[in-house]
Amino acid sequence: MITFLISLALLVLGYLLYGRFVERMFGPDDRVTPAVSKADGIDYIVLPNWKIFMIQFLNIAGTGPIFGAIMGAKFGPSAYLWIVFGCIFAGAVHDYLSGMLSLRHGGAGLPDLVGNYLGGRTKRVMLVFSVLLLSMVGAVFVYSPAEILKGMWGSGTFWIIVIFVYYIIATMLPIDKIIGKVYPLFAFSLLFMAAGLMVCLLLKWPALPEIWEGVDNMAIATGHESEPLLPCLFITIACGAISGFHATQSPLMARCMKSERMGRPIFYGAMITEGIVALIWATVAMFFFYNTPEPGHTLLAAENGYATSAPAVVSLVCNDWLGIVGGILALLGVVAAPITSGDTAFRSARLIIADFIHLEQRSIAKRLYICIPLFAAAIALLMWQIGNPDGFNVIWKYFGWANQTLAVFTLWTLTVYLVLHKKPYCVTLVPALFMTVTCSTFLFISKQALHLDTTLSYVLGGLTFVFALIWFITWKRKADERLRPDTHS
Repeated sequence: MITFLISLALLVLGYLLYGRFVERMFGPDDRVTPAVSKADGIDYIVLPNWKIFMIQFLNIAGTGPIFGAIMGAKFGPSAYLWIVFGCIFAGAVHDYLSGMLSLRHGGAGLPDLVGNYLGGRTKRVMLVFSVLLLSMVGAVFVYSPAEILKGMWGSGTFWIIVIFVYYIIATMLPIDKIIGKVYPLFAFSLLFMAAGLMVCLLLKWPALPEIWEGVDNMAIATGHESEPLLPCLFITIACGAISGFHATQSPLMARCMKSERMGRPIFYGAMITEGIVALIWATVAMFFFYNTPEPGHTLLAAENGYATSAPAVVSLVCNDWLGIVGGILALLGVVAAPITSGDTAFRSARLIIADFIHLEQRSIAKRLYICIPLFAAAIALLMWQIGNPDGFNVIWKYFGWANQTLAVFTLWTLTVYLVLHKKPYCVTLVPALFMTVTCSTFLFISKQALHLDTTLSYVLGGLTFVFALIWFITWKRKADERLRPDTHS
């Protein structure tokens, strides 16, 4: 528990100190924002700052900081290090700068930002990559809540239809009609649940593994013993540390902000808040797996047996610690959160495609031009997922890797921007190199990909680092020669 308190304090200090440093480095000012200059009453619309924060938090969170933290806690106290340092120096920087860069480029989506700084070919790759990732998010976040809801009432097909109808409505309507009204409530529920669990942790003060006792791979759950901590921990815990999906969501809120100066609390602050939620759930999971003298799973709902799946941990802990209210909040966390991430995923995909083909989105008909084939593709992916016994797990694993790979492209985009505008580029270069090695090594070592020998995978990951660093040094030398003294931010 001492490690938990230290980690919590570091996250708060990270926002106050490093967040302020990153903000000053970027230099927000009083220029007119896209929400004002391009107001259309649909996607570009000024919203209150508190509401933007709550929507941004729920957009980037969903079940990520819950499920990812629980699965990551199986690796042991090393999860604390990744959540804290990943969030402060990688995730929050990634979210803040991608959001602010969108503001500076008229509310541009991620593929356009990548294209501006990494070139047209990379933009086209990112367009396809982003839409596929967002479609996977939508498909995954239809299936998982439907599976939970069918156990309470109705059939899985019924709930899939209900959720998809909601997706269509939320994707089509102006952002302030459903998302702007419902999301703050769900965000408050997630925060309230996390706060309640933290109070329970402080009252119980369980004996948990501390960081100074070692950061070796503890990986107690079946199937995790063979997964090396590097890189699997950094793929498993994504949303609580760094997630490329966030870079597709930040532009949504960039189109609703009246002032650039609110960027730090909205973008950097929402990520730190998500890191705190992940930290709480990682600690809860460590109680569940490692508490001494008895692990938590032997103390909670013993008649249900030992279950290591993230939804089972959420349900058991919330109902035991928080009672009836906890059960309701668990339902909101496990069901409502993925649904709200799914609808903004489809909304982001619609806007990314619209920007690419230059199709304005004021009229319903033109929104339908994009939404009909988009939802048709998502339904096809969903049907494959339902028909394949292991379909959900397959999509989820590829989603995890694709999510972090998207962060790699975003971090390199931000690094190029900082170099070209003569700003301290190391704040994104270091995370970019680290995540490049992480994602490439996972591709080499994972059973779902190449599944090479562990040592060979690490060697190839090291070579990827060398290649990426040489590429950057070579590019920067050429860029420095082209830079003019009058380059503006």
